[in-house]
Amino acid sequence: MLFPLNGMIGAGIFGLPAVIFAAVGNFAPWMMLIGGILFLPLALCYGWMAARFDHSGGSMLYGAAAFGRFTGFQAGWARYTSAIVTAAANTHVIITYLGALFPVLQNPAVVPWAATLVIVAITAINYRSMRVSVGTLGLLTAIKLLPLLALVIAGAVVGSVRGEVVLPQFGQVEAVILTTYYAFIGFEGVVEAAGEVKDPKRAVPRAIISMVTGVTLFYALIIWAYTALGADAGDEGNALATAAGNAMGAAGTLALVVAASISSAANNFASGVAIPRLSYGMAEQGALPRWFAKVHPRFGTPSNAILFYGVAAVAFGLWEGFAVLAVAGTLIRLITYLITCLALPVLEKRDGGIVPLHFACVVLALVGTLFVGSFAPLQAWIVLAGIVTLGTVLYFIAARQQPVTGAA
Repeated sequence: MLFPLNGMIGAGIFGLPAVIFAAVGNFAPWMMLIGGILFLPLALCYGWMAARFDHSGGSMLYGAAAFGRFTGFQAGWARYTSAIVTAAANTHVIITYLGALFPVLQNPAVVPWAATLVIVAITAINYRSMRVSVGTLGLLTAIKLLPLLALVIAGAVVGSVRGEVVLPQFGQVEAVILTTYYAFIGFEGVVEAAGEVKDPKRAVPRAIISMVTGVTLFYALIIWAYTALGADAGDEGNALATAAGNAMGAAGTLALVVAASISSAANNFASGVAIPRLSYGMAEQGALPRWFAKVHPRFGTPSNAILFYGVAAVAFGLWEGFAVLAVAGTLIRLITYLITCLALPVLEKRDGGIVPLHFACVVLALVGTLFVGSFAPLQAWIVLAGIVTLGTVLYFIAARQQPVTGAA
């Protein structure tokens, strides 16, 4: 649970409140709840799919079982590349919050290069040792939630209602609804390691629903606290630090800056440990070129996969900031979600019959996913097209090679 938890409660909870509030005002907490409701049918589809398999692999496994090897690869590739883009987005959150303590980091020319240094540091740790990476992640996870809980309490004790909640116009909703999905991406991490879970057919579906429900409520509470403590539509990415400062003074600002940095770093560590090993596994199976399966002779880590992940994250971090990267990363992940949803009725039909409730949720999940995806800007679609093209080229290069045997 450590990896999916960090995937969902990571940088987004510090970067999203200001973005959502700027779009829909005091309706922001309700917007988060709507996002959770729209996402729930998709989570249910994942739960039912997980109940059909005892093995790890997640969407890549489901896509291959329903539609064949190439579609399964595209599901895994979208999962992999989306994590790279969101790692770059998360790193921008780290730098933006640290800018409250170190003004030099508020310089737009400095931010991308500072983000590069953070990504390089995380990549170096992951390159050298899996044990050190997981130990670092556990420490970061243990301490990152306390300042957030303090913020919620402060909102209840010293916050005030800032006028009536006004329903946003449709144009405001569509501008932010794809962004709300950023809060939930990463939940599928629990199905990707299902083969290592005791009784996965029961435990994994329960974990998925519990995590999505809990994260929805937690995000809504954080956004509510942010609005109650003095949200400002002009806030930048360190919005929660500003709100904490309004309620608790300099100590509150410091606590939230530390929490944001730790939380975002934990998110990136979790991704940096797990995601390169996904590409390593794909190379082992012959879905990616053998280059991705190289193991460092001294450290025993999938060195090339880790380096590719780090270099690509640096490139995206230099390209854009949090808001653009969050949307692009979410759009890419929707490919993974669509393949999983479509796989459920296909597999059920092969087994003798489609379950009506499951089919209804598949339809809702597909409609919801396509609906939120339709609001992605052209910039995000260009990134998606480039990533799909690159993945397809790598897949066919790998198809001409012999699969790798052995494991790291």
